[in-house]
Amino acid sequence: MTTSNIKAVLRHDIDHIWKTVSAFERYHTWRKNVSKTEKIDEKQFIEYTKEGYSTTFRITASEPNKSLSLDMENNHVKGHWTIAFMPKGDETEIDFTACAEAKKLVTRPVGKSVFEQRYLEQEQTQFIADLKESLG
Repeated sequence: MTTSNIKAVLRHDIDHIWKTVSAFERYHTWRKNVSKTEKIDEKQFIEYTKEGYSTTFRITASEPNKSLSLDMENNHVKGHWTIAFMPKGDETEIDFTACAEAKKLVTRPVGKSVFEQRYLEQEQTQFIADLKESLG
């Protein structure tokens, strides 16, 4: 399993950031590659890309305005996301750690970890970029 971490400071208060990130049913309104989300129950939802590809998320821990942890799985990878929220005056720092393991990749271990690292960095970078853009 490969782990990646990204941090970002957003120019909005922690309450506003938390409400945006924890409103999974609204991801399609600000995440560029999400077409819709489907609530399974209080702890699970499915996110669909614009191409119809699905990823299932299960909330493993949620502490409002502090942290959010989710397990995720799709046909290619399974893993875990943890997002910590820290107030910085009128701004909020997000500390986003994600880990993933390729499920179907048949290659040398080095190739597998390179795939996992690229996948994580792409997902995290896009998530933060979309969040920043949506907040203005």
